[in-house]
Amino acid sequence: VQLQASGGGLVQAGGSLRLSCTTSGRPFSTYTVGWFRQAPGKEREFVGRISWSDSNTYYVDSVKGRFTISRDNAKNTVYLQMNSLKPEDTAVYYCAAENYGLGLLNKVSSYDYWGQGTELTVSS
Repeated sequence: VQLQASGGGLVQAGGSLRLSCTTSGRPFSTYTVGWFRQAPGKEREFVGRISWSDSNTYYVDSVKGRFTISRDNAKNTVYLQMNSLKPEDTAVYYCAAENYGLGLLNKVSSYDYWGQGTELTVSS
């Protein structure tokens, strides 16, 4: 499955932005989708994921209460709504997918498919 992340941009601190992850080819409904981010000079880190089975979500502590992942299987799209953005949220954001993925899936190695990334810059 091919993934494409989009929606990045420049936002002021405290602002909001919504990223999208779309797929072409196979339907998205059986894929758990995760969001990761990578700041300059840092390793790629887990942000959150939404399960394929019941749309259960799980987030890293640093974004809980600010970020929300949702999915629209009819549109083959997963969203990452980001509110109350902080400069430390600046990174390239990637979506990833794992077919019938179960569990926390909070590691890069948990996913077989990756999008190309979209850049978010939060200015102070």
